Amino acid sequence: MTAASELSFFASADGDLAYRDVGTGDPVVLLHSGFADHRVFDDQIPVLARDFRVIAPDIRGHGFSANASRPFRWADDLGALLHHLDLGPAVLVGLCMGAAVATDTALEHPEPVRAIVVSGAGTSAFEYTDPQLLERQARVGQLLAAGDFTGWLDHFTEGVAGPHREVADVDPSVIRRLRELTTHTLAKHTPGERDWYVPLGDPWPRVPKLDVPVLAINGALDWPDSLAMANRFTDTVQNGRSTTIGGAAHYPNMEKPGEFNAILLDFLHSL
Repeated sequence: MTAASELSFFASADGDLAYRDVGTGDPVVLLHSGFADHRVFDDQIPVLARDFRVIAPDIRGHGFSANASRPFRWADDLGALLHHLDLGPAVLVGLCMGAAVATDTALEHPEPVRAIVVSGAGTSAFEYTDPQLLERQARVGQLLAAGDFTGWLDHFTEGVAGPHREVADVDPSVIRRLRELTTHTLAKHTPGERDWYVPLGDPWPRVPKLDVPVLAINGALDWPDSLAMANRFTDTVQNGRSTTIGGAAHYPNMEKPGEFNAILLDFLHSL
């Protein structure tokens, strides 16, 4: 996995934000899932960097980036980083929470956004209706509030498999890597600390105005709500389409990196 020494840091108005910056060419920004960090994309970064400049940030409060000490929005953090790097229009690639960061940024700061790729989510207005998933999320909140990080990790691990498999069906290396990343982020926080994140508000009335190409790459075994959110986004924008990868759930880039990379590269080269 990436060492801290390989990271760069952007001095934001509220602490340093970490990011990986490798390769040359048109910029591609990789936005990780919740509780993880940029290393979720370790199977993508070296492949993409052969043809593109790859920027992989740690979202505030995650990985090697500073925690918040004042109100903040995902879109403003990423917009400031892109401005700092003086990038031309970039393709934003987001996994779950990262998809929400990408779409928020495209709505709030459209100038540096050339195209969007989402996986396992759509906008930051997350929509969950599945009783099993709602129950799991409630349990996540209870475990975090109680400071039971071991219990939370076990619960999180079960969710990686999705609703159609058991944890034993998932490559153990994927589970191990995700547990390492989430453990690192959890260690940055304390039970009951203030959440300074400020939601964007209802983005859906603005989504039809997005006129950049959009692709969803979903794991076919992902939770139905996750698939529905990503597909609603591609169906609502002006130029969207979606595809699925068999044998993978919420982390298709980790479970099926070869297939994920091929689809993503085809999309990038088509722009």
